[in-house]
Amino acid sequence: MTLLLAVFWPGLAGAAALGLVVGALAGWPDWYAVPLGLWVLAGLVAAAALAGFVPGMAGLWLEGAALVLPPYLAGCALGALARRLAARG
Repeated sequence: MTLLLAVFWPGLAGAAALGLVVGALAGWPDWYAVPLGLWVLAGLVAAAALAGFVPGMAGLWLEGAALVLPPYLAGCALGALARRLAARG
């Protein structure tokens, strides 16, 4: 896992930055089923990556997705929160 973090840290930072921008542009969703579904999907992908169901290069892609999706979603949430706080002030 440490090797994956060492290799994917630019992707993690980029995903978080992209999430901040997307969240700031889109704002809070009106319907919460989609973000909740994305968080559930991120959890399922992470569980599949940790269990090692997929071997080889496809497994590396799955582990990369499991690492990159949560920072992106957290960035989206923080960007939407910043937009909401800026609108109130």
